[in-house]
Amino acid sequence: MSILIKVLYIALAYLCGSIPFAYIIAKRVGKIDIRNVGSGNPGAANVFRTIGKGSGILTFVADALKGFIVVHFAVFIEDSFFYSLAIAASVMIGHMFTAFLKFKGGKGVATGFGIFLALMPVPSLISFFVFNLVFLFSGYVALGSICGALSLPIASYFSGYTTLKSMMFTFIMVFFVIYRHKTNIRRLVKGSENRFK
Repeated sequence: MSILIKVLYIALAYLCGSIPFAYIIAKRVGKIDIRNVGSGNPGAANVFRTIGKGSGILTFVADALKGFIVVHFAVFIEDSFFYSLAIAASVMIGHMFTAFLKFKGGKGVATGFGIFLALMPVPSLISFFVFNLVFLFSGYVALGSICGALSLPIASYFSGYTTLKSMMFTFIMVFFVIYRHKTNIRRLVKGSENRFK
């Protein structure tokens, strides 16, 4: 493929990542602006809390799918792991800094799961298991998300993804997810984070 096509697909990945499913579903189903209720975060957990289980699950699946589909089809543009990483980064940036909501997006958990499901299936499923386990026993979505993210580099390494570029990419993605949870971390330390009911 030509360089122009490759660059255009990177731009498309950003735009796909920017689709604010939490905002769209909240507007359609709950008739509310998800940014003005609950935690104010346009993500699946906030939709789940404020609108309902079905809408929350739908948001999670939609956010995960946009990450998975765009990264999965990147090989048809350029069959290289490095290019797939570039596409994955573009999708994640689009989700976290969406152009459709004044560059304020979600925290990247669902989209990150979809991305890594396409790139590293086994580590992503292990990470998802850790998220659910921690969430089940603690009741904190944020703590589950942070622990799930932290488990990803370890799971990746022991699953055979040991190249420098794959490990660096994994650590960078994990850093961004945890950074986006910085306010949750402060509340967890203070003991003021709300448990998910």
